[in-house]
Amino acid sequence: MVTTLDPTVATPARTTWKLDPAHSNVEFSVKHLMISRVKGRISELAGIIQADETNPENSSVEAVLQAATIDTRSEQRDTHLRSADFLDAATFPEITFRSTRMKGNRASFQLTGDLTIRSTTREVTLDVNFEGRGKDPWGGERLAFSATGKIDRSDFGLTYNQALEAGGVVIGNDLKISIEVEAVKV
Repeated sequence: MVTTLDPTVATPARTTWKLDPAHSNVEFSVKHLMISRVKGRISELAGIIQADETNPENSSVEAVLQAATIDTRSEQRDTHLRSADFLDAATFPEITFRSTRMKGNRASFQLTGDLTIRSTTREVTLDVNFEGRGKDPWGGERLAFSATGKIDRSDFGLTYNQALEAGGVVIGNDLKISIEVEAVKV
């Protein structure tokens, strides 16, 4: 079940944009065995962007990702990631992000906000690039952004690991995040 974020009424200087989940991606990668990276994604997401057309730094973002939709192309691994060892998706079904500030300009900026995983909230900063804005064939207006960032999974209580006989661990702590967002004007 996807949580629906209710868009607030936009003022003339503010526009509301609803994330298009069919054209948006949240992906991550993490070191495996200290030598390679495993990639995955969260496939179910929703979100709202409140864009301040006059002063972009007054814009805001809210997003909700469904933890149970994690996909690394390995059902055994995905089941383990959904378990209490990692996301505990049965107890904590949603991963949320709420922006707290934006610094930069419309083309390129840093978006800082509160990321909550397993009821633990930490501040995260994403590097964001505006990818474009235009009309779609159905009469709507769309805009797109790409973003990257990094989190330490242990900051969110995701500490499960195994030591390697030769030294090191099976799973790295640093998660690289890559986001592509397309949103439709409400």
